[in-house]
Amino acid sequence: MWYGVLCGLAAGAFWGMIFVMPRWLAEFSPMELALGRYLAYGLMTLLLLLPRLNGLLRRVTRAECAVLLRHALAGNIVYYLLLSTGVQLAGVAAASLIIGLLPLSVTLLGRRDHGALPLRQLAWPLTLVAAGIVCINVDVFTHAQGAAQPWTKVALGMLCAFGALLCWTWYAVDNARFLKRNLHFSGAEWSGLYGLSTGLVALALGAVVMAVGGDGAAGRDWWRFWSVVTIVALGASVIGNQLWNLASRRVPVTLSGQLLLFETLFGLLYGFLCQHQMPRPLELLAIVLLIAGVAGSVWKHQPGVQAPPA
Repeated sequence: MWYGVLCGLAAGAFWGMIFVMPRWLAEFSPMELALGRYLAYGLMTLLLLLPRLNGLLRRVTRAECAVLLRHALAGNIVYYLLLSTGVQLAGVAAASLIIGLLPLSVTLLGRRDHGALPLRQLAWPLTLVAAGIVCINVDVFTHAQGAAQPWTKVALGMLCAFGALLCWTWYAVDNARFLKRNLHFSGAEWSGLYGLSTGLVALALGAVVMAVGGDGAAGRDWWRFWSVVTIVALGASVIGNQLWNLASRRVPVTLSGQLLLFETLFGLLYGFLCQHQMPRPLELLAIVLLIAGVAGSVWKHQPGVQAPPA
């Protein structure tokens, strides 16, 4: 189990980059960020899989193609489109900590899966996580009022982040269930197929966007754009998704939900570094509570710790 926990932590470290990319490339729209990132992801995956691509594609059934399509949309393109909008409207901290609700949402959605602990045994770790989320939301709206930001802008950004949360919750549970049922694909193979499908969907959407009339390249640094999205695609998509697939096969769904919190924590860390500021008191308290909640959940999932059934 500990190998799966470490893989989940490392995946979170890579995924944290996605929260600061919309700030690095603020002159580009969320649609451009999502399509650029996933076009780069698909191309890198194609190059990595090229030597064994034909044999791998022959093993994919029509039903598995449907799974790849829905995962590409929910887990990648629609998710990141909503998240990028949330970051640009409400800020890195607000969006990343709405996504911090993933431990609660994934645990609730996966509570009936094999190996999942009853929610009563996870009561105090989940309570700590919920307390951390409350702290950060109080801080976000208090800070927004102090900075004279329109509350409607912040609220719309947080609504988009909540939509991203729903997308990733469903994807995380559905992907974990699929990997546990289908052992004929390794984590690396499924991650590669996932990257190819995402790249194809991004290519199709990009063609539609260009057909209806994009705003062109005038006045914007497209060299910087492609450099940043390629780095993020390599780290967060190619490496991060493969690490997450390894983790998904080795830990119960209720624990994988808790491990998703590392994405939020690393996103906060990178955001603070990018903005050259220290966390405010409520932000710091939220981080401590979230870490304690995840650590408690990991401890609860160790063999011999669970309480015997009544």
